[in-house]
Amino acid sequence: MAQPDSSSLAEVLDRVLDKGIVVDAFARISLVGIEILTVEARVVVASVDTFLHYAEEIAKIEQAELTARATPEAEV
Repeated sequence: MAQPDSSSLAEVLDRVLDKGIVVDAFARISLVGIEILTVEARVVVASVDTFLHYAEEIAKIEQAELTARATPEAEV
């Protein structure tokens, strides 16, 4: 059985930390219109430099979502 090449693992790890990986998931379980369970998950794997580069933009998006939820829709 062949041994995994440690240099390729190091290259993959270097690329993941350089570029980053984001997994964003949202699930809602409802029964007869009653919300039973809501799960929101955001997993980010990146280097500190990459995270700091995108953190400000992520904060702007989250603030816009909160503002949109808090603002009542215009009546027609």
